[in-house]
Amino acid sequence: MYVKLFVGNLAWSVDDATLEAFFQDYGDVRSARVINDRETGRSRGFGFVEMEVADVATVISQTNGRPINGREIRVNEAEDKGSRGPRSGGDRGGFGGRRY
Repeated sequence: MYVKLFVGNLAWSVDDATLEAFFQDYGDVRSARVINDRETGRSRGFGFVEMEVADVATVISQTNGRPINGREIRVNEAEDKGSRGPRSGGDRGGFGGRRY
């Protein structure tokens, strides 16, 4: 099963390679990316891992709370961009409209 995981509470020193190496023991990692601030280039403290796994619940339970570079990470299945709730797009009630 293909899954995308959200990994939070990352130490500033964690990079893409470190994140990938950590998750390699739990499945076939397709990509691992630490998100950086556009202006400073510094890590924002979270990232995403895309991987092929047999059971996502097992991977989450085995990795959530484990330390990487001294900080206990938080691991959840990532949400689709379109499923963030009523303000995620679609009906933009109250925003814009016709201008005369």
